[in-house]
Amino acid sequence: MQKVDEESKTAFHQKIKEEKTIGIISEAGCPGVADPGQILVNLAQQKNVTVKPLVGPNSILLALMASGMNGQQFQFVGYLPIDNTQRAKAVKSLEAESAQKNCTQIFIETPYRNNQLLETLVKTCHPQTQICVAADLTGENESVQTKTVQQWKSSVPQLHKRPVIFLLYAH
Repeated sequence: MQKVDEESKTAFHQKIKEEKTIGIISEAGCPGVADPGQILVNLAQQKNVTVKPLVGPNSILLALMASGMNGQQFQFVGYLPIDNTQRAKAVKSLEAESAQKNCTQIFIETPYRNNQLLETLVKTCHPQTQICVAADLTGENESVQTKTVQQWKSSVPQLHKRPVIFLLYAH
């Protein structure tokens, strides 16, 4: 689901009125977590409909588990700004907050902008800040690498069109 249009909302309301069991599936993630499915879940909550999340792999938590970063204090911030200047500003802010609060920052990007985001991280962050790139989790080409920014400068992977979770830890 990429967006929720009025037609989808109307059909959803009709199914609720008919007391039908409804499943929401996302093509890349969990409905309700950085995903337009959140709109339908919110509608269900407003109508007092029972919402039951189903257990399955969660790339955000899997990435955190495999990163070696602080799993006690972390923050998922979703997507960073698309504009280069705004994205760099957001990265600097997240890095400062990570250092100040001793927390891991977790964020995502659309697969075709992954390379630009990693480039921004490498150019913007302090050399000793850790960046984890968790790609294709639970897939055949799964890769989870945590390195300092300095280390990433000499070995930048090709991430174009791969599902990736990014984690940042400044301590």
